[in-house]
Amino acid sequence: MQVGWVYHHPVDIEGLERFRDKLGQGMMGRLIERSPLPFGRWRWVSDPNPAPLDIAEAVRPRDELGDWFDERTQLPIDPESGPGWRISVVRLSDGSTAISLVLSHYVIDGIGAAVAVTQALLDLPVDLGYPPPRSRSRLQALVQDARGTARDAPDTVRAFLAAVKEARRRQQDVVHSQAQASLPGPPTSGADDLMIVPNIWIRIRLDEWNALAETLGGTVSALAAAFTARLDRHMGRTHGDADNVRMLLTVNTRTMDDARAIAVSFVRVGIDPECVTADLTPARAAIKQALKDAKDTPDESAELVALTPFTPKRAWKHLMDYAVSDPEQPAVCSSLGDTGPAASRPDGTLSDGMFARGASQNVTRGWLERAGSQLHVFVGTSMEMNQVGVCVRGYQPGAVTTRSQLRELAERALTEFGLAGEID
Repeated sequence: MQVGWVYHHPVDIEGLERFRDKLGQGMMGRLIERSPLPFGRWRWVSDPNPAPLDIAEAVRPRDELGDWFDERTQLPIDPESGPGWRISVVRLSDGSTAISLVLSHYVIDGIGAAVAVTQALLDLPVDLGYPPPRSRSRLQALVQDARGTARDAPDTVRAFLAAVKEARRRQQDVVHSQAQASLPGPPTSGADDLMIVPNIWIRIRLDEWNALAETLGGTVSALAAAFTARLDRHMGRTHGDADNVRMLLTVNTRTMDDARAIAVSFVRVGIDPECVTADLTPARAAIKQALKDAKDTPDESAELVALTPFTPKRAWKHLMDYAVSDPEQPAVCSSLGDTGPAASRPDGTLSDGMFARGASQNVTRGWLERAGSQLHVFVGTSMEMNQVGVCVRGYQPGAVTTRSQLRELAERALTEFGLAGEID
């Protein structure tokens, strides 16, 4: 994922250095170390060498800001060998400055990153007690991990039984199997070409966003889902046999002193895109009901976590293929809420704009064509900047394959809601 900031003036490099140092002392100051056992659980270790600040020497044209942010997402990061994250800085031709923080989702998720950034900027000490890398001898690691595997045996057995049940259910999922069989194959040429899915960053006044949500009888999260639905419809995306727009809403499950890398769940909901520009109450009711249903229904996938060390790569590939072939092709709407006053100050002073979004590396043309249409919308707010940051990542084969095409459709959706925004 990526967090981006923009200042309308030069930044304090010494302040950014302090920020980088403090980030390395919290939840982001860790790496993943493999177990010497093929089925041993991997463990967290401290990261002794965070990447230094990457300060560009050349000034970039202001209209290349979006390209620069995209380029930063493609720099190598590795949650095992490091670096697990990078901070980059560039001066722009209009005198402004952009800052990018790219981090591995295997190290931390969006809400966790917001917590880590806030802790770093407020100089709040966080000692998670992680050992240095390779601090165990091979014999010590073998013995410790074997004991851990034996201790986890009851959970593993329960997970295996749950996996058998899930496998039988999927064998009976005829609709899903037909959808998987109908997926398009890779393009005849250029299948291995690396691609960046089109992204745009929209800044909207927070007071206008809140006022619109209230006027339409909804909430800010309902408005985010409604915007996603309208944009989805303009892209020409389809969702199987569903008439409404199917989407996944992220739900934060992170608790105090929670050091998990990923602490989110997903709730599936259908939103009617036709009426949302005039009335948000149906969307609000649908989201409320979906959240209630999710709370009342146990998460069966959580039972399978104990099988992770025993899962071969071929099985992971099958799971990815299954996810890609989802006949509903849901959009994703992720609302991060308010970032808080500290997270907007990477150099110690208030920035003029901020966003957080998901990103991908090593995406090939063949994978994109096979996966087909996708739409991810990330929404975060800042009361101090009076700003809503909306990041859109979208791709529709043959229709929306460039940033300019995605921008045009986003502008259309904003206009339908009576909103104006600055877009990069």
